[in-house]
Amino acid sequence: MPLELQSVTFESPDPGRDAEFWAEVLGRAPREDQGGILLPGSPRQLGLRFTTGAAHGSEPNRMHVHLSEDVRTQWETIEACRAAGGRLRGNGHVPANSYAAMADPVDDEFCVIEDGNGYLEGCGPLGEVTCAGPPAVGRFWSEALGWPLVWEQGEETAIQSPAGGTKIAWSGEWSAPAIGADRQYFVLDVAGDEFDREAGRLRGLGASSVGGPTFRDPGGMQFVLRQRP
Repeated sequence: MPLELQSVTFESPDPGRDAEFWAEVLGRAPREDQGGILLPGSPRQLGLRFTTGAAHGSEPNRMHVHLSEDVRTQWETIEACRAAGGRLRGNGHVPANSYAAMADPVDDEFCVIEDGNGYLEGCGPLGEVTCAGPPAVGRFWSEALGWPLVWEQGEETAIQSPAGGTKIAWSGEWSAPAIGADRQYFVLDVAGDEFDREAGRLRGLGASSVGGPTFRDPGGMQFVLRQRP
């Protein structure tokens, strides 16, 4: 399939600081990418991209990441995040056998998942990107990317690359806040001569065009389709 999920983009008032934090936490080398800073992924790990935009609003983000056990334990990951400029949210207490709620230097939330979590076992350090959205959105992205559904229960769905690694999950309905609804979005790359065909295929699956390379999935989440360099 010519369509590839390059990254999830986070708009940030300080994308350089954001990229520096996540590069240190994940051990990736940042590079410039069409007006943003990309931390390239791999067949098993999703790329992260940061660009200038709005700050975190008063409502929770639609999308956040889960860091999972890999070469570091949960507490080692928490300490690495704190050393890089992150913080524990709330009262700073991490319950035994539970996730740690954290925030990065620009206050975007993320979680560090407990050790021994079977659902994210083997997914790597960037274990999951979790999104608000109904089950139909997970099924849409499964068809769009050719990734199998690996979880479908109640209002929750998740997909994963055939190579394994980072999961992308959806966990129920979502109402857009007045500000900041599109601070986070997927960036997809496609071969130049396949752009029109893939855009038509995505619309046939239920996406809608916003204008130019920008679309919305059936849950209203923005994504960008780009011609591959």
